[in-house]
Amino acid sequence: MGQGKSQFTEEELQDYQDLTYFTKKEVLYAHQKFKALAPEKVGHNKNAKLPMSKILQYPELRVNPFGDRICRIFSSSHDGDCTFEDFLDMMSVFSDGAPKAVKAEHAFRIFDFDGDDMLGVTDLRQVVDRLTGQQRLSEQDMQHLIQNILDEADLDDDGALSFAEFEHIISKSSDFANAFRIRL
Repeated sequence: MGQGKSQFTEEELQDYQDLTYFTKKEVLYAHQKFKALAPEKVGHNKNAKLPMSKILQYPELRVNPFGDRICRIFSSSHDGDCTFEDFLDMMSVFSDGAPKAVKAEHAFRIFDFDGDDMLGVTDLRQVVDRLTGQQRLSEQDMQHLIQNILDEADLDDDGALSFAEFEHIISKSSDFANAFRIRL
C-alpha cells in the first residue's frame, strides 16, 4: 500500500496506470489534487462524487472558458459532477503523455455543443464567443470569422466540420497539444 499513504490497492493503482497516461505516482498525486478540492467530502471515500462547482475550483479549469464543457464531457453522468475516475480521465487526456489524436477527439466533443457529431455554425459561434469573452465580436465580424473557418476547414462544403475535418486542421497546428493541456 505504499507506507499507508494510499487509499488504493496496488491492483487499483496498476489498473489506473494501465488505463491512463499516468504513472502510479502521478495517479496518487492526481488523487491528492482531487481530494484538495473537497477534503470534507472525499476524505476516505474514494468513490466520492464532487459537484461541477468544486471541480471548477481547479486552478486551470477556473480560468478556462470551456471549464463547464470539459466537466460535462468527462463526467460519467454528463451533468458535470465528477468522481475521482472521471477527474483522472480528464487529467490524463489533458496530460503531456496523451497522444494528439486523443486530445483532438476530446476537443471536438467539447466544442460540439449540440452533440450532433459536427461543428456547425452554432457550435463555432459558441466557441468564438467563449474565446473572445467580454470582447464580443460584432455580428458582421462573427459571420466573417465563421465563414473563414469554414472556407479553410470545411473540405466537403457541407457547412459544418466533421471530426475528420477538425482533425485535419488540428494536424496543421503545431501548438494544439500544448494548448490542450492541464498540469496536475
